[in-house]
Amino acid sequence: MTKTETTELQRIQPCGTDRDARAPGSLVASFAMVLGLGAGAVWPLHAAANQALAQKYSCVACHQPATKVVGPSWKDIGAKYGDGKGTAAQLAASIKAGSSGKWGAMPMPPQAQVPDADLQLIAQWLLDGAK
Repeated sequence: MTKTETTELQRIQPCGTDRDARAPGSLVASFAMVLGLGAGAVWPLHAAANQALAQKYSCVACHQPATKVVGPSWKDIGAKYGDGKGTAAQLAASIKAGSSGKWGAMPMPPQAQVPDADLQLIAQWLLDGAK
């Protein structure tokens, strides 16, 4: 790439945003969503971000990737609700409202403090196997 091409690419940035504040892969994810590729196609780009959300909202206090702690593992949640057995919207609603009896005697407390957009990301990540 020539210096002129590099300079031109550096100059181009989305209107109203700070180029340095954008998350890596977010532009790719945006284009993929516009093209109809859906979250599953770009999910690997955001695996670390989704794990960070699980930590941010303290999901990791009760759930771990492959082992049951207080609640089921992320892997078990994905196996139970993934592969078309549930939708991200259904799982997000269940997380938000909390539940009792789905995984044994220990209830899942409501997570109403988690923004809906983050719940959707977490739910889709779980359905995709938390990878």
